[in-house]
Amino acid sequence: MLHNVREGGQSNESAKYIERGHAQGRPNRRHAMYFTNVGIRSKVALVRCESYDRPRVREAVERGLGLLGGPAAFFKPGENIVLKPNLLSAVEPDLCVTTHPSVFEAVAVVLKEFGCSLTYGDSPSGGTAAHAARVAGLAEAAERLSIALGDFDSGRKVTHTSARTYGSFPIANAILEAEGVVSLPKLKTHNFTRFTGAVKNQYGCIPGTTKAQFHARFLMPLDFASFLVDINTFVRPRLCVMDAVVAMEGNGPNTGDLKQLGLLMLSSDPVALDAVACRIIDLDPSYVLTCERGERAGLGTFRAENIEVLGDSVESFRDPSFKVVRKPPGAVAGEGLGRIARSLLAPRPAISHRLCTRCGKCVEICPVEPKALSWPNGGTGTAPRHDYGLCIRCYCCQEACPSRAIRARTPLPGRIAGPLATVGARMVAKLIQFRRWLRRARMLGSNPLAKKEGE
Repeated sequence: MLHNVREGGQSNESAKYIERGHAQGRPNRRHAMYFTNVGIRSKVALVRCESYDRPRVREAVERGLGLLGGPAAFFKPGENIVLKPNLLSAVEPDLCVTTHPSVFEAVAVVLKEFGCSLTYGDSPSGGTAAHAARVAGLAEAAERLSIALGDFDSGRKVTHTSARTYGSFPIANAILEAEGVVSLPKLKTHNFTRFTGAVKNQYGCIPGTTKAQFHARFLMPLDFASFLVDINTFVRPRLCVMDAVVAMEGNGPNTGDLKQLGLLMLSSDPVALDAVACRIIDLDPSYVLTCERGERAGLGTFRAENIEVLGDSVESFRDPSFKVVRKPPGAVAGEGLGRIARSLLAPRPAISHRLCTRCGKCVEICPVEPKALSWPNGGTGTAPRHDYGLCIRCYCCQEACPSRAIRARTPLPGRIAGPLATVGARMVAKLIQFRRWLRRARMLGSNPLAKKEGE
């Protein structure tokens, strides 16, 4: 069982130990920023890695870990550690939807040589972890190193007394049976959360397809972000190693475009890691709601002044051309006029009839009742159809689609309204500036618009 959290929640006494940096009598080797922000800066290591060549990735992982103090800063020999890669779906590694096998293998080799006992796995959006790992190339790497696949297809309900949203949720057995977690996220865009990285990677600790049910429970992006933070404050990954050698931009997390960034990122603070990744792709971290919510919950920090970047510089990787939506996620819930506006204006998942194979995975995973996806005329002769009045924009259908036939598209009214809203906002800002200037002029008794006496 995780020694830094307890199944069924923490007792008051256990919580006190955690605040002092200890839990259940063992030293807590995570960064102290989790528990206090007094004079402590979170460390994020950036290491250039231009390709997935295995020796080069191994060298980059070793360098990054060295910058953070080495494996001994996070682990003890003999500990049972679970590696949690991003296995969103069963796709080949060249598509860069999942954590690359070279990154997985490099981290695994370093930890095995240190003396850790390893398992691995994730809860994909559809199908089993074993199938996804096999297609994504991780199973082959794991077999070479004799690393067993953990149980991510089933789990047990836990109680998280410090949760800020929902205090009881299932966690995969592989996570509960391990003493610590190493998160191996992939840097990608996401239509619902803007960005998916270190914090969101722990969503895969929810077993099987039950993840989709929580999308239906937490309709608002802010509520969903808070739930992701709750999962993280329960699981508390010891270390995060982000695969940003080739990232995904645009229509992520499953059907986006590949983007060479050429680096690996390491930290014990998942919030700080995500914040630095956001700055590299020229995205304001405050637009990624898990950053602000994570800092508020004590998970980490997203503020640049509280983060120490080690190794290569942020500026050497910064890419303003990275395709990502650079604005906060909007609300997707609502009734009455709100639902109508959402249906007409908000981006929404759209199915390509040319690419759709009629497998029905999207219909199966849709979390709402009645479902927002259905077969026209009750048959599978044509692609499923969305009812956008019911769709909550969770994009579970896009993540589950094995043929990458679903993409986010903004309807025509939304494409028109966006630029008009921008122009309107600028006009309002100019009007406010003019009123302030006029008020100051009147206070000084020199209103330039007033006519002089006698004229």
